[in-house]
Amino acid sequence: MKFGKRLKKQIEDTIPEWRDKFLAYKDLKKLVKLMSITPSSSTDLKVEEEFIHLLNSEIDKFNGFFMEQEEEFIIRLRELKERIQSVISTAHEQSEAVYAAEMWRLRKDIVNFHGEMVLLENYSSINYTGLAKILKKYDKRTGGLLRLPFIEKVLKQPFFTTDLISKLVKECEDTIEQVFEVPQENAKLGRPEVVAEEGAEQSIFRNTVAALVTMREMRKGSSTYGRFSLPPMSLPDIDLAQHLQLPSPIPS
Repeated sequence: MKFGKRLKKQIEDTIPEWRDKFLAYKDLKKLVKLMSITPSSSTDLKVEEEFIHLLNSEIDKFNGFFMEQEEEFIIRLRELKERIQSVISTAHEQSEAVYAAEMWRLRKDIVNFHGEMVLLENYSSINYTGLAKILKKYDKRTGGLLRLPFIEKVLKQPFFTTDLISKLVKECEDTIEQVFEVPQENAKLGRPEVVAEEGAEQSIFRNTVAALVTMREMRKGSSTYGRFSLPPMSLPDIDLAQHLQLPSPIPS
C-alpha cells in the first residue's frame, strides 16, 4: 500500500479528536509537484519557501500535540493506579459483586488507556515516516539536499522522542499483568477478550491493533531500508492480540 493511502486510512481509523493532528502529506506533495526540476524562477523560490514553512509548521503541530498527550497520560496513569489501590484497599468493605464490577470497570479503563498510548506511539512513527518520504520526493524532484539536515532536526524533536511514552506503556502493561489475571486459554491462542457491546472500547481496540500492524509494516526491514528508516519492530503475530486484553462483561 502506498504511504498516502496508508496515512489516510490511519487518519480515518484514529480517535476523531486526533484527525487534524497528522501530517498534511497531500498538501506537501502538491507543493513538490509545483516545483521545477531545477528551481530557479521567483515562482519556484516562493513555492520552496511555502514548502519549508509548511514543514516547520507541521513539526510545531506534532510537538504541541504529542507533549500535551504525554502530560495527560502521566496524570491519567497515576489516577488509574490510585483508583486500583483504592478499590483493592476497600475490598473487605464491599460485596463480592460490587468489587468484581469495580475491578471490571478499572480493567476496561486501563486497557483502553493502554490502547491510546500505543496510538500515540504510532502517531510518532507515521508522521516521521511521512516527513522522510516527502523530503525524499523533494530532493528527487529538485536535485536539492534538504532531507539530511531536516531529518537531523526532526530526530531531536519531542514528537520523535518516544522514550517517555514507551516507559508509560510498559508501566501500564506491568500494572495489567500484576493486578488483572489474563485467562491462559486466551493468552495461548492470542485471542483477546472483548466487551460484548459495540462502543468506544471496541473502537480503540480495533484502531490500536491496526496501529501496531502499521508500525510493524513501516519498520519492517526490506531492500529499501536505509538511514532514514525507522528501526525494525520485533513484534510476533500473537502479540498483536495480546497487546490489548479487553475484559469480558461481568455476568448480570
